[in-house]
Amino acid sequence: MISDVPETLPPDLPHPARDELELTQVLFALSDPVRLAVVREIASGPLEMVNCAALRPDAPKSTRSHVAKVLREAGVVTSAPAGRCRLLSLRRDDLEARFPGLLDAVLGPRPSPIDDGAPTES
Repeated sequence: MISDVPETLPPDLPHPARDELELTQVLFALSDPVRLAVVREIASGPLEMVNCAALRPDAPKSTRSHVAKVLREAGVVTSAPAGRCRLLSLRRDDLEARFPGLLDAVLGPRPSPIDDGAPTES
């Protein structure tokens, strides 16, 4: 069940509180390739929904909204108003606190601050 929005989350849409996150719902939200692509894209920082490449602009608006809704209701992302758009942010801290290591297992570990992902010379 989705409760009233905690003070730290956007007030206009319901988001589950950290202690209400359920593993089955999170895994279901991450099981769809499009939703997983959205999470991968916003893992490095918030992104306006309209600018999210994983949510193809040629897809119907209802489809894009549904993808964001499933991720939000599972507690994977926050969706906050940003002018006439919505800003999607990964709830990494909440997910890590509730299910340690889950995001790293699904998305792969985050690069360290010194590791830019470029291959190193041996």
